[in-house]
Amino acid sequence: MTTEAWPACPLCGSAATAGFATVDSGRYGRCGECGLVFQHPDERPDALTEHELYLTHDNRPDDPGYRRFLSRLTEVLVPALPAGAEGLDYGAGPGPALAGMLTEAGFPTAVYDPFFAPDTAPLRRRYDFIVCTETAEHFHRPGAEFERLAALLKPDGRLGLMTRRLEPDTDFAAWHYHRDPTHVSFYGRRTLEWLARRHGWTCRCHGIDVAVFAAGTSPAGG
Repeated sequence: MTTEAWPACPLCGSAATAGFATVDSGRYGRCGECGLVFQHPDERPDALTEHELYLTHDNRPDDPGYRRFLSRLTEVLVPALPAGAEGLDYGAGPGPALAGMLTEAGFPTAVYDPFFAPDTAPLRRRYDFIVCTETAEHFHRPGAEFERLAALLKPDGRLGLMTRRLEPDTDFAAWHYHRDPTHVSFYGRRTLEWLARRHGWTCRCHGIDVAVFAAGTSPAGG
């Protein structure tokens, strides 16, 4: 722990932040209001560095292993979708595998990614569902990003989030997830519950890295 002054929380804006951990990958603070753990803003990678690092990721749409990984989300989200539902893959990456999987399942899915699919046209309508897989941990301004996601979601829509959860018993220093230099925001159940309250959603967690938010009164899991 450290007594240095920390900037406001990038998710909820609270000033009740303090140092949480210092490890090889940098300094991390934690918000006392929403529980978000975040890398110090001075140590986040710039956009050029981010882009170069993303190019090293192997996210090929035809990779069976990657598709199995993404199916952890589709297996819980797809059964809850109404026939004809249309969605958005937010942060689709260089190979929009998940959008393809959902489209194959009968749910047309548009894509947006600030680096690889920067056309903002898909952000000018609302969707029955949004998927955000292995993306939220990259958010430098998670508060603004989740506000945008909420605005893009229809009143009875669902948001499928995939990011490794930071559990209370996680040994952060030994945790692999912060070792990716582009991972700067980390969410535990407390933070996911805060997001649900903030936006009037319900939230259901599945496994170690999947959460489904449901707008309106529908339960998040179906």
